[in-house]
Amino acid sequence: MAERYTLTSEALATLFEALAKDGRRILAPTDTDGRTELNPVTSPGQVAQNYLQTILSAKETVFPKVERLLSYTIQGSQVDLKDAQPKALPTVLFGVRPCEAAAFRALDAVFNWDTRDKFFNARLEQLAVIGVSCTRADEACFCTSSGGGPGDTQGSDILLTPVAGGYLAEVLTPKGEAIKALAPQLFQADSGADKEAVLAKVEKAFDREALTAKLPGIFDNPVWKSQSLRCIGCGACAFVCPTCVCFDIQEEADPKKGERLRLWDSCGFSLFTLHASGHNPREVQSARWRQRIYHKFAYYPERYQQYGCVGCGKCTRACPADMNLKEHLVEAAQAQ
Repeated sequence: MAERYTLTSEALATLFEALAKDGRRILAPTDTDGRTELNPVTSPGQVAQNYLQTILSAKETVFPKVERLLSYTIQGSQVDLKDAQPKALPTVLFGVRPCEAAAFRALDAVFNWDTRDKFFNARLEQLAVIGVSCTRADEACFCTSSGGGPGDTQGSDILLTPVAGGYLAEVLTPKGEAIKALAPQLFQADSGADKEAVLAKVEKAFDREALTAKLPGIFDNPVWKSQSLRCIGCGACAFVCPTCVCFDIQEEADPKKGERLRLWDSCGFSLFTLHASGHNPREVQSARWRQRIYHKFAYYPERYQQYGCVGCGKCTRACPADMNLKEHLVEAAQAQ
């Protein structure tokens, strides 16, 4: 059960100071050259105001674009192999939206479903999330169709909801309690503010469980080809998505040394499934587009008992071909 408090707007500055004194870096949305992105901040005054979403996702805090897994040097017949060790800074992610906070659970499902990934877990253990509820939405948002909502608490250690004079603060986890303990005087008695009254209204567009149940029967439906005609396979949707986890393993080496790297990839790329023989089981864009939908709404639930989409709409906003994922999911749900 969440503990509810009131946090004044003025109290944020003191909270930021307490976090810094505790040795934690703070990442928050900032406005730079017309873009809202996550960057290090030291005071609430640096945090973007009235932003809808950051353009990129917060997943890079636990799953970097590129990271070294091992390195080696070669001298004659001797090979000196060194495993890379995780570098995890104590980090507070401030101001992310509830959909993004919920996405960490989807990442955790992949990186820990079999062998536990030491790099991912080291960063996740050092991460605390102070989310901020959504008071507005746009046509790309569909969190309520993906099991969440503008004030959903899943994934946040503390969730702040803007109310008159400051925030309703819901302390949700032991990590949240640890943050509160740094400056307990800031967390005042709950004023009884009506959280639902200030939240954005996001109408449910489709039933995701019904869609999941329907997908096996429409695998060969022409809807996938018609939807994919605008897709150029650029991968922008995957790179902004907070739940996409496709990666490649590559080696950069010369005759004397090398390193093995893990880096982001996308199942929307034509080379992603290309076999060494030259065969490609998803050789056309419609098959790759269909894979994106099935991965998130069919294969994820089957393997992990959860979904691989949080309805944030980042992919829709980033798409250069103006593909709206919510609209496509509604169309798939209605396909015959």
